Amino acid sequence: MKNKIRVAVLGSTGYVGMELVEILSNHSYVDINFLGSETIHDTFLNNIDNTKEYNQLPLLKPNNSFNAEDSDYVFLALPHAVSNKYVKKYFDKIKIIDLSADFRLDNFDVYKKNYGNEHECKKYLNNFIYGLAEINRDKILDSKNIAVPGCYPTSILLPLIPLIKNKLIDTKNIIIDSKSGYSGAGKKFDFNKMKSKNDYNFYNYNTNNHRHIAEIKQEINKHNSDKEVNFSFNPHILPNFRGMISTIYCDLNNTIKKTDVINLFKDLQKVNPFIKYIDNNEILDFFSIQNSNYCKIKIFDHYSEDKLIIVSAIDNLIKGAAGQAVQCFNIAENIDETVSLL
Repeated sequence: MKNKIRVAVLGSTGYVGMELVEILSNHSYVDINFLGSETIHDTFLNNIDNTKEYNQLPLLKPNNSFNAEDSDYVFLALPHAVSNKYVKKYFDKIKIIDLSADFRLDNFDVYKKNYGNEHECKKYLNNFIYGLAEINRDKILDSKNIAVPGCYPTSILLPLIPLIKNKLIDTKNIIIDSKSGYSGAGKKFDFNKMKSKNDYNFYNYNTNNHRHIAEIKQEINKHNSDKEVNFSFNPHILPNFRGMISTIYCDLNNTIKKTDVINLFKDLQKVNPFIKYIDNNEILDFFSIQNSNYCKIKIFDHYSEDKLIIVSAIDNLIKGAAGQAVQCFNIAENIDETVSLL
């Protein structure tokens, strides 16, 4: 058995931070020795539902009181434009797994356009591995710095990259329609937008102008040897707390059949424990993926045989954030990647 790995979580009182603590506290190779927060100090962390108090873990301390010499890893569950300030302090002093957007993009000009210019160590952008576990597993192994993908990109890239890499679909006109639970907007989200006296709300936002478009485009084009991939992206917020479904409409390349795509996804699930292809009558909905690290994929018939409808579902807080971060941690440490995730 490996020695315990000392782990710190900064931003541990946010939705993603609390998911991280829950997963890591059940990890057989991990010792959580620091929990940080910007606002809550000198008390024990409560989980999302306030039904569990982590009184066996350290008391909450200010994020900026963390000493990198005391831990082997630090998970940064912090907002964009905040996380990079801590990376500046800790880079090359400790292994970093960042869950913000600060190190997902390779180009600072693209980051600046989408997130502003509040970045204190843009020189490290290319020192982080993009932590899409199923796609970049070999790069993540033994990596010291990992940038965990966003939730929307995870749900989209996991089905799309294998299709594009294997030239099964046309890359000229892909339509992506995504729907997320409101927890993706964080604790500051105003739930009054979701609930009135009479009904629940549902709306799309930032259509074809969402920050995650740059991330999706960057990673897709790394696997497309022909020309730039063109897609439209329409995200929505649902009144559910957690869960995410992306529906992808695309055209098959010449001579490619739906069975070729099905066979590809069946092969992928054989070597990826968290990808599940649904080939039966099982309903693919939020309930089927909530509180899990799975990405479940299902194909639906189109009226035209040269077109395809793909549905991809994840839990935005786990596979879209905390679970994928721990999966990357397991891979980087050469631990079975399912540890504490199944």
